[in-house]
Amino acid sequence: MARAGLTTERLVRAGAELADEVGFDQVTVSALARRFDVKVASLYSHLKSSHDLKTRIALLALEELADRAAEALAGRAGRDALTAFANAYRDYAREHPGRYAAARFRLDPETAAASAGGRHVQMTRAILRGYDLTEPDQTHAVRLLGSVFHGYVSLEAAGGFSHSAPDSQESWTWILDRLDALLRNWPTNADTWAS
Repeated sequence: MARAGLTTERLVRAGAELADEVGFDQVTVSALARRFDVKVASLYSHLKSSHDLKTRIALLALEELADRAAEALAGRAGRDALTAFANAYRDYAREHPGRYAAARFRLDPETAAASAGGRHVQMTRAILRGYDLTEPDQTHAVRLLGSVFHGYVSLEAAGGFSHSAPDSQESWTWILDRLDALLRNWPTNADTWAS
């Protein structure tokens, strides 16, 4: 490809595609230069480093995932919202494994604060308002849901559920049902957990 027409946005999108093809860890400025058949040095007017490229891919992935989750949540509440939100994450991870991995890339505090990451937390909290959770329980529940969704999606992507019954979809539905039941019956204080 000709060097003309290269922009930061085009390079980041190509980097995101590359991440989905070969894995996020394999994305570098050198790999991207090979994709465009240009010298690495020609990309440094658009990107500072491979870390900069990965950060930009992470920001793109967070934005795409937030948009998808927001669309899935529109008009839903309770279990329907929980399921739509969880499925948006799982579907995105299946369709864009490299970008999904990028969404977990560690960002510096300032970049993270300006990213779409905050939208993810706001949407999760919006779902939890339907379960009438207050602080600090709401924060605990945000972390619980994130851990369950990411853990399941990561294990499933690694083939962890492909060699045993029941089907992973059946387990996913079962887990979402149990999360809904837990959130609807959330203990009201720490003493309840101890009994």
